[in-house]
Amino acid sequence: MFSAMLGEAWGAMGANRLRTFLTMLGMMIGVGAVVLMMAIGQGAQESVKQSINAMGSNIFIVLSGSFTSGGARSGSGGTSTLTVNDADAISELDGVNNVAPISMGNAQIVFGNNNWSTSIIGTTPTYLEIRGWDLDDGYVFSDSDMRSATRVALVGKTVVENIFGDVDPIGKTIRIKQNPFVVLGVLKDKGQSLDGRDQDDTIIVPLTTAQRKILGNQFAGSVRQIMVQAISSKAMSMVEQNINGLLKQRHNIREGAESDFNVRNLTAVANSAAETTRTMSLLLGAIASVSLLVGGIGIMNIMLVSVTERTREIGIRMAIGARERDILLQFLLEAIVISIIGCLIGLFIGVSGAMLVNKLTQAAVVISGNSVMIAFGVAASVGIFFGFYPARKAARMNPIEALRYQ
Repeated sequence: MFSAMLGEAWGAMGANRLRTFLTMLGMMIGVGAVVLMMAIGQGAQESVKQSINAMGSNIFIVLSGSFTSGGARSGSGGTSTLTVNDADAISELDGVNNVAPISMGNAQIVFGNNNWSTSIIGTTPTYLEIRGWDLDDGYVFSDSDMRSATRVALVGKTVVENIFGDVDPIGKTIRIKQNPFVVLGVLKDKGQSLDGRDQDDTIIVPLTTAQRKILGNQFAGSVRQIMVQAISSKAMSMVEQNINGLLKQRHNIREGAESDFNVRNLTAVANSAAETTRTMSLLLGAIASVSLLVGGIGIMNIMLVSVTERTREIGIRMAIGARERDILLQFLLEAIVISIIGCLIGLFIGVSGAMLVNKLTQAAVVISGNSVMIAFGVAASVGIFFGFYPARKAARMNPIEALRYQ
């Protein structure tokens, strides 16, 4: 019996192909829009997640302060107010896992006939531990390299591609500001940071080497920033308070006076970015879901028209013994078939659209099985919900009135 009703539903749909297609169109667009928007939103979340993981966890950046000249104030890092000794003192605080003093700058590097301008990071081996940054090849410089200011370097993938090409960089000598440096290792890919910087376009050298040979140093032992890693997320608040208290004491800053340093919680910034992206994803899905509602209303309208047109047919069915539930099931089955076919076509449109967006814009898209099933389930439910009213209207017709309908 069910298969016979399904065949009749298919026949009724085939008798009015254009109207059936227009009925499906709302559902197709709705499902396609939901799948596409969810893929884009989840892709954005995944990109932010990767950037957060690449940055490291439970991290603070302590920046040196600003200076005033002629009434104009520089930004953070405008003057050297932090020292290696400050970093050593911070490492002794409760809740601190790792500390890495950092001096940064830019320089032109040369290998053979190739040259490239990149960022230079002078730091300690603990910097890689804090960032969770492993090597693809080679090994990290040691504390003895720090003490003797050895001219050794770790290079990022972008630098390798632009300077070495297909040549194995391990053991090769590059020149940074005319100083020869031996490449000890190649850093693994990190990708873009949260602010869009290419983290692989960098060279890491011992802090002492950077200060003496590359960046120069106005004050002995001074650094531009200190990276601090807390032992856990729960310890972040305590560590931040302890850092502020310690540096104010070491720098003789009176109560109420402006500090000559800034402490920034990178984890809080990252979590804020992740929350913003998550909200955007939900908003995109909600906006696209309106299309499903419109598609459901379209199914209801067309089904009501179909019921009106087939009133006499309904009367004949009832006259020859069709029960109320048979009529209800017949029209509800038509709504279900229209919804499911529209959903399937919409899924194809949404997945194809997401792949096209990825190909044309290189934006990250994530098509998860859960998002597809949710879109399909919601769309089918919407179609069935809006198809129930016309089906019930048809089932409750008075057979005599239906037979008289012209």
